[in-house]
Amino acid sequence: MHETVIPRKLTPKVLVGDVPVGGNAPVVVQSMTNTDTADIEATTRQVIELSEAGSEIVRITVNTEAAARAVPEIHRRLRSAGYTVPLVGDFHYNGHTLLQDFNDCADALDKYRINPGNVGQGEKRDQRFCQMIEQACRREKPVRIGVNWGSLDPQLLARKLDENTLAQTPRSAEAITRDALVDSALQSAVLAQQEGLRPDQIILSAKVSSVSELVLVYRELSHRSSLALHLGLTEAGMADKGVVSSTAALALLLHQGIGDTIRVSLTPQPGESRTREVRIAQEILQSLGLRSFAPQVTACPGCGRTTSDFFQRLASEVQDHLRERMLDWQTCYPGAASLSVAVMGCVVNGPGESRQADIGISLPGTGEQPVAPVYQDGKKVKTLRGNDIAAQFIALVESYVKNRYTPDTEEVRPDRRSAVS
Repeated sequence: MHETVIPRKLTPKVLVGDVPVGGNAPVVVQSMTNTDTADIEATTRQVIELSEAGSEIVRITVNTEAAARAVPEIHRRLRSAGYTVPLVGDFHYNGHTLLQDFNDCADALDKYRINPGNVGQGEKRDQRFCQMIEQACRREKPVRIGVNWGSLDPQLLARKLDENTLAQTPRSAEAITRDALVDSALQSAVLAQQEGLRPDQIILSAKVSSVSELVLVYRELSHRSSLALHLGLTEAGMADKGVVSSTAALALLLHQGIGDTIRVSLTPQPGESRTREVRIAQEILQSLGLRSFAPQVTACPGCGRTTSDFFQRLASEVQDHLRERMLDWQTCYPGAASLSVAVMGCVVNGPGESRQADIGISLPGTGEQPVAPVYQDGKKVKTLRGNDIAAQFIALVESYVKNRYTPDTEEVRPDRRSAVS
């Protein structure tokens, strides 16, 4: 029997534009632009790219008057082009001023992200924070209260460290920082509600760059609050490090039923598309069985039995084909996103894995007969031969999708993995 993900704690459903976050809604994928928001054309183009990649909410920086002036036009261009993805304004330091002075910007945004550690010090902190909450209440906009250990309220942290020093059994600085993060988020949420913001208009986040610390922080935050939570490992890093760290942190929390929306904060390689962070977030959710975004290809890693790279090339070709076709299938064949495909390289695990997939092919390994059996729904249906096996198999996948999934119907399929030996 397969271990299942713990059901998520029911939180208030927050509407970000038309996208529900929390409640019974699926975990939402979010991303953020890295363009200068004042550059209307570049920012609009990148929001469109992220939206087309599958980002369901896109955050943009609003840090200057020029950026604030650009927001309404970015919003107008997106809607004129048919893109309804919600826009979130990311505010630090001067958000209270920008929201008050640029009404069109405040109106155009679907959500505000406020970092309590960056709105001011002392009495100015609460005053400016409340000014931003007032703008959100006036416009019925949700707010993400997002704390970060890189910009934690220094006065709160100093007070907690002083208290810890006087304690009979002082705790570690890391533990005190975790407490300060959680307290900052929760105290700000209380203040926001005192100013009139409803629980179904609040999302919390408490980001750190350490996997183990992030898990501990969100466990505590989830234990102490019933508000919707946004997950993300801040400053995750580049390339494999960023992917692995984000996956480890988010998967642990999501598996424990914690989290309502996620972002994978990758540092792109020079020239790399910003959309990679969206694909990684989707893969995390799909691997955990929480969402289905695109058909999944199971492929063996290869060994001494697979000295040819044919199965690797076929697996790559099939994966690329499936991603490309999903643009049409998601409309014509609802449910095809949950399709599982196996491309295996030899007789050891090939037939078994192929039977467990919706459709699979077991290619001949080194020294095996040059034939490739194909399985559908656990049964062998065909044996492929010749130099065009790739084209033959892709044609079978196309036929399978058309026959299995019908328009306007998403088929609920049994899990054969527990039934197939």
